[in-house]
Amino acid sequence: MRENILIIDDEIGICTSLTFALEDKYNVKSAVNPIDGIRLMREECFNLCLLDLKIGEYSGLDVLDEIKQIDKNLIVIIMTAYGTIDSSVQAIKKGAFTYLTKPINLDELYVTIEQALEYQRLNAKVEYLSQELENKYSYNGIIGKSPSMQNVFKIIDKLKDVDTNVVITGESGTGKELVARAIHYSGKRRKERFVEVNCAAIPEGLLESELFGHKKGSFTGAIKDEKGKFEFADNGTVFLDEIGDIPFALQAKLLRVLQEKEYTPVGSNEKKKLNIRIISATNKDLRAMVREGEFRQDLYFRLNVIEINLPPLRDRKQDLPLLFNHFIKLHNKELNKEIKGLSKEAERILFNYNYPGNVRELSNIFEYAMVLSNDAIIEYDDLPEEVKRHKTSNTIKDSVFAEDIIGLKLKEIEKIVIKASLIRNGGHRKATAEMLGISEKGLRNKIIEYQIKG
Repeated sequence: MRENILIIDDEIGICTSLTFALEDKYNVKSAVNPIDGIRLMREECFNLCLLDLKIGEYSGLDVLDEIKQIDKNLIVIIMTAYGTIDSSVQAIKKGAFTYLTKPINLDELYVTIEQALEYQRLNAKVEYLSQELENKYSYNGIIGKSPSMQNVFKIIDKLKDVDTNVVITGESGTGKELVARAIHYSGKRRKERFVEVNCAAIPEGLLESELFGHKKGSFTGAIKDEKGKFEFADNGTVFLDEIGDIPFALQAKLLRVLQEKEYTPVGSNEKKKLNIRIISATNKDLRAMVREGEFRQDLYFRLNVIEINLPPLRDRKQDLPLLFNHFIKLHNKELNKEIKGLSKEAERILFNYNYPGNVRELSNIFEYAMVLSNDAIIEYDDLPEEVKRHKTSNTIKDSVFAEDIIGLKLKEIEKIVIKASLIRNGGHRKATAEMLGISEKGLRNKIIEYQIKG
């Protein structure tokens, strides 16, 4: 199928001659002013645009901005008789494929157009494969190909159509709410409401009313009857986030509700039937709280029929490439950007960072870097200072001690170093190779030679 090319140049002669030169191979249309060119773009689909840098009173760079807002994937080749290094760099930064000077050399033009279209085809293929890869390793918006995350997906799949109570544990930022939503929206209650209650954010005196509702006059400020979250979520799911922060006095009432499948609004004597699913989450150690008398054991066992533990991001670094691509696409859309990827230095820093804030922090890092970035690639300087200050140890002191390796042969020490570095990088070979200063092929050969598993 022939590709469609649009020419925008204020010289009719150039439009005519380029159309004549290209029309045997491509479908070609032209415009002598940006207004007509933009109109054609809105009416038809083009693969490539030949754009003059100076179109009468208009700047081609401004037109380039408007073109990219209409179709970010359109290939734009800038043409100009006013060629300077500055304007060339500026055009490419704004998304132009390349820059040609007038008078146009037709042989160079043919080659450049074919290179640009091939680049477009490869980009489309890479984007398709990237999306396929993300789809393969995602579950309702949760992304991960690591064994720990694949196991989480399997558990969600088994839980989605049953009403078994679930507690989701893990550090802040690991995605506990996402897992709760995945269970709800992939299961039999997906057409009903998903209602979140943050137990830590609601004052102790109001939490009971928030959950169960209240009658008018039941306490100061209760000027009318109010429904609680349980009633609002009827037939759906209530997600009790930060369940470890629920007051001890209220725990007994919640236990009774779970046992009897009914509740009583504050200030009322009327019991109401309960038909909801309860999913809880916490970043606290509930078992330790039970031992210390801070959390009721009977409530713990009632809530925690199934526990899903979300690993911290530092323990699943093989998921980072997928997450990098995901957040670039996400924030490109939100920020109206066209970031393509990371520089090697930025990627190395991000692979070696430990992410105390987990996936939430990673998303914030990408949003920060993409707001600051002026190019299509996120550079080291675009990263937050805290991330850049982080120095990943290149020693093996976390895995072995110096006295443990004295007397070993160099090959044995090398095997220990490689194994420890793989563990540090969550099994990610590219990050490990960069840490050790060798090629990925060299690392692969060493892994085979030393029969390193994992």
